[in-house]
Amino acid sequence: TFSSSRLSLLLPCPPSGPAPPVPASLSRRYPVKRLLLLLLSVACYDMCITFLPVSFFLHSVKLWASAFGGEIKSIAAKYSGSQLLQKKYKEYEKDVAIEEIDGLQLVKKLAKNMEEMFHKKSEAVRRLVEAAEDAYLKHEFDADLQYEYFNAVLINERDEEGNYLELGKEFILVPNDHFNNLPVNISLSDVQVPTNMYNKDPAIVNGVYWSESLNKVFVDNFDRDPSLIWQYFGSAKGFFRQYPGIKWEPDENGVIAFDCRNRKWYIQAATSPKDVVILVDVSGSMKGLRLTIAKQTVSSILDTLGDDDFFNIIAYNEELHYVEPCLNGTLVQADRANKEHFREHLDKLFAKGIGMLDIALNEAFNMLNEFNHTGQGSICSQAIMLITDGAVDTYDTIFAKYNWPDRKVRIFTYLIGREAAFADNLKWMACANKGFFTQISTLADVQENVMEYLHVLSRPKVIDQEHDVVWTEAYIDSTLADDQGLVLMTTVAMPVFSKQNETRSKGILLGVVGTDVPLYYICVYIMTDSVTHPVPWTAEFVTV
Repeated sequence: TFSSSRLSLLLPCPPSGPAPPVPASLSRRYPVKRLLLLLLSVACYDMCITFLPVSFFLHSVKLWASAFGGEIKSIAAKYSGSQLLQKKYKEYEKDVAIEEIDGLQLVKKLAKNMEEMFHKKSEAVRRLVEAAEDAYLKHEFDADLQYEYFNAVLINERDEEGNYLELGKEFILVPNDHFNNLPVNISLSDVQVPTNMYNKDPAIVNGVYWSESLNKVFVDNFDRDPSLIWQYFGSAKGFFRQYPGIKWEPDENGVIAFDCRNRKWYIQAATSPKDVVILVDVSGSMKGLRLTIAKQTVSSILDTLGDDDFFNIIAYNEELHYVEPCLNGTLVQADRANKEHFREHLDKLFAKGIGMLDIALNEAFNMLNEFNHTGQGSICSQAIMLITDGAVDTYDTIFAKYNWPDRKVRIFTYLIGREAAFADNLKWMACANKGFFTQISTLADVQENVMEYLHVLSRPKVIDQEHDVVWTEAYIDSTLADDQGLVLMTTVAMPVFSKQNETRSKGILLGVVGTDVPLYYICVYIMTDSVTHPVPWTAEFVTV
């Protein structure tokens, strides 16, 4: 559409000749700019030749292609270091041999080695279970038992006169590189008791006493498998026996919030996956401290739920109020994000009106029934947690409609406050539906009373003596100091049951034993095909 004269005015290159060369001085000083100018010239030249016969410029195009390829090769060789790599390879060429690897055999060998590694960890836990159950079987409870044990918080602590504190005897701690240079005692374990529990309570003292027999097994396991790290027993009573022994430091408020029964490894080993609907009374009688206790109770229940569980929370008075309105009529996975989201919404609850429990129960049963039919939930245990300051009826017609005679949904009732006027109705509701009743009068009572439901849900496993081995999902090890970096762990755990004849039919859970396996350990096993000499567990390695 343009004449040759017009084209020559518009384009930076003449239509009948090769593109102008790049100045040699510029090309030597700026190789990258040289390439860019070359590309620009090619583009301009291409625009020129589109208006003329292709055969006329065929020779010129070949020259351009050759020049362009040469420039690319020159720049690539200079900045990629390929020539240096070739030189290095020549130096070692005589010592290099090509070895064919059978991929299938390699995978089979790796699978076998991994299976052996997992088996070792499981067997270490199984030996702890057997030792714990045998020790409890031989033990007779003594309400007056006096026993000085190594309290993980009090060890090596002295009073103003220089004397060791009670339960704080001398406990030798030596830095150990296998435990990231933490000061530990590889000969003994020690015991951590939650701050909200009395460390000389008879149940605690008796449990610590009979579990002392685990020390020999801890040491024996470590001798058999030096790659083991933390081994422990989490008691259903709340104390936590850990090997090797290590000193625990409270926070700035003098509190240690750690409770082993809230840990994922404990929950997964002690109970089966469950679907839970939490009903919270927000009628006018729940104003003030009662509503505060109720919210804390809900929060503590959430602490006991793991990733295998599903839940929802409904507040009720004359109407139903889903704590998260966007999730009406369904259950959500009890992962960390969802639980924290619901906790934030608990603060928005306020008390008013009259409590209509029948409406709430109907909604809860319908939700559990529909969710179970979809196959989306745990497809295992189901429960309704009722948190209220009283019930005026037993609501047996509702239970007869939805839950009897199979009683697939357990009812756990939490009476809030000191008054016991409506306690009988709540007790009946729980007992008639294979659940548990408890009364919570103060905030200090919340933690222990909430934990009772775990014992009930564990009964089927205990009665059937199901010692299932559980491997948890990855989590961050909380026992390491911050300056040691973050270490991802998985835990292999197994429940411990009472084998005493008089209690076996009741299904008493004694606790859970476990041992940690760093994820780096599995990575090293895969990469090196050997874990004879494990490398130090550092955050840097995990990130790689």
